[in-house]
Amino acid sequence: MRIIPFIISLLITVVLVFALNNKWGAIPPLGKFLSPQQGFWQNADPADEGFNADLNFKNLKGKVTVYLDERLVPHVFAEDETDVYFVQGFLHAKFRLWQMEFQTFAAAGRVSEHLGNDPRFIHFDREQRRLGMTYAAENALKEMEANPETRTVYDAYSAGVNAYINSLSESSMPLEYKLLNYKPEQWTNLKCALFLKQMSKVLAGFDRDLELTNVKSAFSLEDMAILFPQVPDSLVPIVPKGTLFEKDTLPLVVPPTADSLYFGKDTTIRVQEINKANRNNGSNNWAVSGLKTATGAPILCNDPHLELSLPSIWYEMQLTTPTLNTYGATFPGTPSVIIGYNDSISFGFTNAQRDVKDYYKIKFRDGSKKEYWYNNEWQPTQLRMEQIKVAGGADVLDTVAYTVFGPVMYDHSFTNEVSDTAAIALRWTAHDPSNEGLMWLKLDRAKNYDDYYNAIKDYATPGQNMLFASTSGDIALWQQAKFPARWQGQGLYLMPGEDSTYQWQHFIPQSQNPHVVNPAQGFIESANQRPVDSTYPYFIPGNYITARGITISSKLEQMQQITPQDMMALQNNTFSSFAQDAVPLLMKYTNTSGFEPGEIDYYNRVRNWDFDATSQATAPTIFQAWIDTLEKAIWVDEFAKINGPVVYPDEQTMLELMLRDSTSHFIDDINTPEIETLEEQVTRSFKIAAAALVKEEKVNGLVWWKHKNPSIYHLLKTILPFARTGLPVGGWNNTINAVTQSHGPSWRMIVQMTRPIVAYGVYPGGQSGNPGSHYYDSFIDTWAAGKYYTLWMMKESEENDSRIKWKMTFTNS
Repeated sequence: MRIIPFIISLLITVVLVFALNNKWGAIPPLGKFLSPQQGFWQNADPADEGFNADLNFKNLKGKVTVYLDERLVPHVFAEDETDVYFVQGFLHAKFRLWQMEFQTFAAAGRVSEHLGNDPRFIHFDREQRRLGMTYAAENALKEMEANPETRTVYDAYSAGVNAYINSLSESSMPLEYKLLNYKPEQWTNLKCALFLKQMSKVLAGFDRDLELTNVKSAFSLEDMAILFPQVPDSLVPIVPKGTLFEKDTLPLVVPPTADSLYFGKDTTIRVQEINKANRNNGSNNWAVSGLKTATGAPILCNDPHLELSLPSIWYEMQLTTPTLNTYGATFPGTPSVIIGYNDSISFGFTNAQRDVKDYYKIKFRDGSKKEYWYNNEWQPTQLRMEQIKVAGGADVLDTVAYTVFGPVMYDHSFTNEVSDTAAIALRWTAHDPSNEGLMWLKLDRAKNYDDYYNAIKDYATPGQNMLFASTSGDIALWQQAKFPARWQGQGLYLMPGEDSTYQWQHFIPQSQNPHVVNPAQGFIESANQRPVDSTYPYFIPGNYITARGITISSKLEQMQQITPQDMMALQNNTFSSFAQDAVPLLMKYTNTSGFEPGEIDYYNRVRNWDFDATSQATAPTIFQAWIDTLEKAIWVDEFAKINGPVVYPDEQTMLELMLRDSTSHFIDDINTPEIETLEEQVTRSFKIAAAALVKEEKVNGLVWWKHKNPSIYHLLKTILPFARTGLPVGGWNNTINAVTQSHGPSWRMIVQMTRPIVAYGVYPGGQSGNPGSHYYDSFIDTWAAGKYYTLWMMKESEENDSRIKWKMTFTNS
C-alpha cells in the first residue's frame, strides 16, 4: 500500500514543478522568482556593496577609468574619443538596463509582448505603430548611420550596452525581468533612435486638431478665436516685446476651398488619440548675464518638467576624453550628456510647445486600403504589416497604410467611428529623416556661442528652446527645430487630404526662428509660453503655457546681485501669478450675503492668501477647487452639445475672458431660461466647491500636499512598493516649482559660469534602477526639500579624493 502515498507525492511534486516553473497570468514562474540562487533575493543589494571592477573588452582602443563617487555618479576618463561612449553604454545598462529597454518597447509598440493580454496594452501598441514610431526611428537611423561621426559613436554605445547584457547571469538579471519573465535582447542603434522618437512624442506629441475640429462644429470662428486665442492677453514672450522681425517672404498660398472645406463646420470626426502626451510636459529655463549676478559671470538654470518615475528618466555622469570634458544629465538609451555643461559653456532645454503634427482626411478606394484618392487619381499606399506579439495571447495583426502625408492613424479597421473608405493620415516632422544625436556630440564639446549655434542649427525635432551661457559672458536662446510655415489657421483642424493644396508648402528659415542673444534686460527666460508677440510674421499654433513665464520674468526683473542660492530659491518658488490675477476677480464677483460660517471661513482663507502654493497651505486647495468648478460652470453647457471628443479652453483663457468681458455670452448657462451673471456663476461655483471640500477636510485637512499627493511611481505603475508616494511638496502646474501629482521638475540644474565653473543639481530618483538598492531613490528626499548637490567636475588627478568610493577600469587586454 506504500505505492499509493508514493504516487500521490510524485503527482504533487510534478504539479508543483510545473506550476512553479510556468507563468500564471501576471504571476511570474515562482520557482525561479523565489529561488535563493537566482530569484529576486539576488536583487537586494547589501548596504556596503562595492562596485570596484577590472574589465577587459576587445572593443576598446585604449584604457578607460571610471571613478564612482559617494552618490554613485560615474566620472569617466577615456584615452580614446570613442571608448567613452562604449563605457557610457555599459554603465547605462549596468544601472538602468530594464528601464532603457522597456522604454524602447513602449516606443515600438511592444508593450503587450511583455505585459500581457490586456486590451489597454494592445490598443497602446496599435496606436504607437499607427503613429509611425518605428518608421520614424528607421528614417532617423539612416541619417545617424550615414554620418561617420554619429555612426561610430552609436556603434560604440550599443557595443557597450551589449557587453553588459552578455555578462549577465540568471541571478544578476534586473528584478523587472524576473517579475515579467523575459530576458533582454541585444541592443541596437535602432533602439537608440526609438528612444529619441519616444522623447519626440513625449515633448511634441500633444495636439488638439481632432478635438478642435469637433468644437468648431458648434462655434463660430469668432468664438473659436475667443476660446483658443493664439496670443494671450497676459503673454510675456521669450523674445522681448518690441523686437523687430524679418518679414515673411515665403510664397504661401491659401487654398481657394479653405472657407468651405476647412474653416466650415465638420461634424464627422469622433476619433481621439487615447495615449496622448501630457499637456504639461514642458520646463523652465533661464539665464542671467553678469550684469545681474554677484560674481559678474552668467548663471544658467534649467528644470525640465516630465512624468516623475522610478527609475528616473535621467542618469547623472561626467564624460572626459582628450577633447571632451562634460557633466550633467544623460538619457539611459542614448549617448552624450543631454543637459549640462563643459569647461566653457552650459546648456539647457525647454519644450517649444509648437504644433508640428497635422491630420488629413483621406479617402480609400475600398476596404483593402491599397489605394487612396489624391490629385484626381487613385494612388497606391504602402502597406506595412504590423505583427503585435501578446504574452499569453494570440498575435494581433494590423495593416497600416502609408500615404504621401504619412501613416494612416485612424481607419475602419482601427475604430468603427470612421467608415470603410474614410481615414485620417498624420503628417509629423518626427517622421522626416534627421540626426538629433549629432547636435549633442557637438554641444558637449562647444567652447563659445558660435560653436553652440553651429551645433543646434540642423536639429529637427522636437522643437526646443535651447538655452546657452558661457564663461566668456554670453547668454543666448534659440527656439530650434524644423517648423512648417503655415498660412493663417492652417493646422488647427483636420485638413482635406484629397489633393496637395493643404500640404505644408515650406519650412520657416532657420535664421528666422525666434532667438535672443545678450538682451539688454540682462536675462532670458522660457517656460513653454508662446515665444513671440503678434508681430512675428509666421502663424505658429501650439500648446502654449503662459503663467510660469509671467512669474519668472517678474522675479528676474527685480533681482540684482544674483547668486546660485537665489536661483535655487527661484526654482523652488511656488508663487502663483495666475492666482494673483484670479483671486481679486473672484472676490469682486462673489456675493457672500448667504454664506454659512464654514463657507465664510473658506472664502477668507482664499481672500487672505499670499498666492504661495506651499505644501502646508490650505488656501490653494480651496482656490483650485473653486476654479475647477467655475470652469465647468462656464464651459460645460456649451460644450455638452458637441458629439465627440472635445478640449476645453485652459484656465488662463477663462481668466482673461472674465477680465476682458464680464458679460461674455459664455458666462450664461444656456440650459436655463434666465441669464446668469458672472457674480451668480462665481458665487454658485464657490458654494458647490465648498460642499465638496467639507467632506475632503475630514480626510486631509485640505492641506495642499495631501490634496494633490505628490508621488513618484515605478514605470510599472501598479507596483506600489517600488514607488515613493505622499511627498510633502508644494507648487502646481502654474507655479515655477511645477509639481503636480506625479509630474514636475525631473532635473534641477544651476550653473554659475565662473572660472572654474560652479554647478548644482538634483533629480527625484537615484543612480541605480534596482529597487533593492540604496541608490534607487537616494536623491528624492533632497529633491523634495528643495536642496541640491554640488556637481563635481572631477579632474583625474583627484582620484584620491575622499568623495571617490569605487574604481572601475576598462582595458582591451
